[in-house]
Amino acid sequence: MKPWPFKALLLTMAAASLTNAQAADWSYTGEHGVDHWGKHFTTCGEGANQTPIDIKRTIKAELAPLHIDYQGKVREVINNGHTVQANVEGKNQLLIDGQTFDLKQFHFHTPSENYIAGKQFPLEVHFVHANAEGQLAVVAAMFKTGPRGNEAFDGLLATVPEKNQTVPLDNALNPADLLPREREYYRFNGSLTTPPCSEGVRWFVMREAQAGSAQQIDSLHQVMGDNARPLQPLNARVVLE
Repeated sequence: MKPWPFKALLLTMAAASLTNAQAADWSYTGEHGVDHWGKHFTTCGEGANQTPIDIKRTIKAELAPLHIDYQGKVREVINNGHTVQANVEGKNQLLIDGQTFDLKQFHFHTPSENYIAGKQFPLEVHFVHANAEGQLAVVAAMFKTGPRGNEAFDGLLATVPEKNQTVPLDNALNPADLLPREREYYRFNGSLTTPPCSEGVRWFVMREAQAGSAQQIDSLHQVMGDNARPLQPLNARVVLE
């Protein structure tokens, strides 16, 4: 077998993990809630490098700039029953560690899953990327409640899909519009925040929180509910900034 089919297989497996919310029998509450994930997904209960975390103690480092090159647009917005997810098309790349990661999708959590200095935010957006080997990198952006709405949300949330619905989007929203202008970030090694909680995920949490109106954030919360996994132990990991 040539190398490229194997890489393609790994990428397919990674993509399957990203969309596991559509197939796996899990939830955030009840008999299949977060307290029971470890019974069916071993890494969720036994993994030592799990996400989310509270970013409190950090180590100063000469972090390389995040080269985010999003040139594409959002194709559709779906509600898979666990989150509202935007699927993208076109060239949307993250360049880091000498590698190219392609943006696969971004989705929302209300309230935020990661904390910064003990603070939880009302909304967190996860931009999920994969490289040719199927390795994952997530860029997380926090949103706080502000007096005015976020223009980038207007088109995206014009029609928020209900559970198991898909809404096509034709307003050419660029995913970069949902990222802060300042690209300073925290970095740590973590996991997917949903089953199967696979580890080895590069996490980049943006330091600057953006603002969205209470109405915009609530429109997402109404269809998703509380979909934030509880904080996980940092264990032996370090957080760089």
